[in-house]
Amino acid sequence: MSVEAIRSFFGWCTLINWGVLLVWWGFVVFASDWIYGWHGKWFKLPRETFAGIHYAGMAFFKILIIVFNLVPYLALRFFFGAGQ
Repeated sequence: MSVEAIRSFFGWCTLINWGVLLVWWGFVVFASDWIYGWHGKWFKLPRETFAGIHYAGMAFFKILIIVFNLVPYLALRFFFGAGQ
């Protein structure tokens, strides 16, 4: 497998995961009542706890995207150049 293929893989993984994070954020911001009501059927959580769980989850997911997708992409980009 070539460096270009691996770099492309990490680039696409980064974009797709940022898209998932953006959709998650959109649901939490614009449809939080619906999500809270849906999850409230299974879990009895105060709204503050529910919001905190989503906030921490999104922060953790963002860190994972940066560490496991963006950093390898940038390392391959910097160390192997754009045209190789």
